Amino acid sequence: MKHILSVFILSFLFGLTIHAQEKELPRGKRLSKSNRTVNLNTKNNSRSGKEKVTKADKIDTKAIDYKFISIENDTTFVDTTLNIQKEYKFNYLKKDYFELLPFSNTGQVFNSLGYDFTQNVTTFSKFGARAKHIDYAEVADIKYYEVATPLTELFFKTTMEQGQLAEGFFTVNTSPRFNLSIAYKGLRSIGKYRHIKSNGGKFRSSFNFRTKNDRYFARAHVVMQSIENQENGGITDVLVEEFENGNNEFDDRSRFDVNFENADNKLSGKRFYLNHFYQLLKKKDSTNRSVLSIGHVANLEDKKYQFNQASSNGYFGEAFTASISDEVRLEQFYNQGYLAYTKKGLGQIKAHVRYTDYNYGYNSVVSLVSGYVPNRLKSGFASVGANYKAKFKKLSLMANYTTNLSNANKGSLLTAEAEYNFNSEVRFKARVLLNEALPDFNYRLYQSDYKNYNWYNSDFQTQKTKTITALLDAKKYGSLKAAYTSIDNYTFFGVDGVTSNVKPFQEINAVNYFKLTAQKEFRYKKFALDNTLQYQTVTQTNNVFNVPEFILRNTLYFTDVWFNKNLFLQTGFIFNYFTKYKMNAYDPLLSEFYSQSEKEYGAYPRIDFFINAKVRNARIYLKAEHFNSSFTGNNFYSAPNYPYKDFIVRFGMVWNFFL
Repeated sequence: MKHILSVFILSFLFGLTIHAQEKELPRGKRLSKSNRTVNLNTKNNSRSGKEKVTKADKIDTKAIDYKFISIENDTTFVDTTLNIQKEYKFNYLKKDYFELLPFSNTGQVFNSLGYDFTQNVTTFSKFGARAKHIDYAEVADIKYYEVATPLTELFFKTTMEQGQLAEGFFTVNTSPRFNLSIAYKGLRSIGKYRHIKSNGGKFRSSFNFRTKNDRYFARAHVVMQSIENQENGGITDVLVEEFENGNNEFDDRSRFDVNFENADNKLSGKRFYLNHFYQLLKKKDSTNRSVLSIGHVANLEDKKYQFNQASSNGYFGEAFTASISDEVRLEQFYNQGYLAYTKKGLGQIKAHVRYTDYNYGYNSVVSLVSGYVPNRLKSGFASVGANYKAKFKKLSLMANYTTNLSNANKGSLLTAEAEYNFNSEVRFKARVLLNEALPDFNYRLYQSDYKNYNWYNSDFQTQKTKTITALLDAKKYGSLKAAYTSIDNYTFFGVDGVTSNVKPFQEINAVNYFKLTAQKEFRYKKFALDNTLQYQTVTQTNNVFNVPEFILRNTLYFTDVWFNKNLFLQTGFIFNYFTKYKMNAYDPLLSEFYSQSEKEYGAYPRIDFFINAKVRNARIYLKAEHFNSSFTGNNFYSAPNYPYKDFIVRFGMVWNFFL
């Protein structure tokens, strides 16, 4: 990690030196935020009018010349602006935490205040340790690029006690048809409580290629990542009362006794992905355009989850061995072939066939009094499907259907989506999703050196999810989003009422979940008030799916430009709140959250004060997080026995360089 930080600092200082040499663009050449000019003409600014100006000196690029492309071919552009959404996303995950509740240390897991059942949907079992997957880069998370000039982004943020979070990203087009990108994210944070150090590393590289005649296209990426945490089981039950009473003796959080100080877990993985296609038929004229393509996708991924403990602890029950060394692995590979036809006025129709091979499990079998626990789930299955995508003026349509051709590995996915843009200010979007898939692997099969954590649930049924969402977004009046989800055979971790052990269950009764989210920002001169309110309700026979009834966020902030418009300032307060509910508890051995029904948590405010600034392409962030912690009561938790973070001041920045 020291080497990573050294490289980051050297890169930062080098970029700062180069950037300091650039002169400001003349005012007449400035563009709007959405179409900003990038000044590459550093040499020409120092020339006399008599000197010859070369072709290279005339390069003048815009934001739209720096494309970020998803695997679904959705394209965005580089954005160096500073707004309130950037403030919400300046964090470990680079995403809005509105429905997430982080633990006290950077790089730990996140409890969920709300759920979106339209994200990361598959037709088959997923690897376990889902709490750690929140920062795991999936296939859909990787971007591909096309840039006019080399682009660099440096990210840095302080963490909790002796550590740093840093990321460096670089992309370049070696030719107009070939792009290469490389990035690395590193984390180290000790934390305020005992034995909760976080470490992490994420390397990713991608390339984007097309031939000169635009007939062959290829996109590929390599990702190698690991997320490692020391685990302590939270503060002991005996000291929970001392925390809630605000005992001054424990203002130094390292004085709290924790349940154990000798365990750690780690999720690691590597993936090699290739998506390429060739246009067999390409016809384009003024009245007709049709393209017939044949393509292939290959994805090889290897995941491993480990839990190690120097000596067994009664917190998890009896153990087979004196020390604990659990390890589970998933090797998964799929090949997909597809045929796509695109015609102007019709849209794109794509049909695909896929074969998936998987190998999940352990190196030994377990024999218990209750039965035999095998060591492996291994098989292969084929799936077929079709996609449709089209855009007709103001209307966009999308549909997708995939089904597995295997009774043993049953699963299917159907999605249909329609979006209508009434004008540039108002749009409506609706989506329907029907999904059926076997529960995650760790629900079906799990082994551990702890006796209570061994099971084989061959009788678990597929979980069936039906979701309907609708979004009305009007810039003048705000946005309103509704989502209704019905789940059959809901699979979850809970507490066995007889043994008090954490184990997987399936709910035989339907679980119905509804949420309504409203967002609106009010502006008056240089002040703004951004409001987000979410209402949630669950209809269920047993209390197995728990969410707070209300989640609230209000942000009051001020913006201005100073120093002849060379500095953009943003400062204000963020107020977060959610109502009391039976918050899920965390199991560090499984790295999963489980349902508990003993105590309610919540109804505490979290107030942050921030000052952000933008100087050219650098965004600087300074925040006093949870500054109200010392005077609004010590009832703040991220999970039972895991207090939320105390007041802390953190600094960070994001800087883009256009070479």
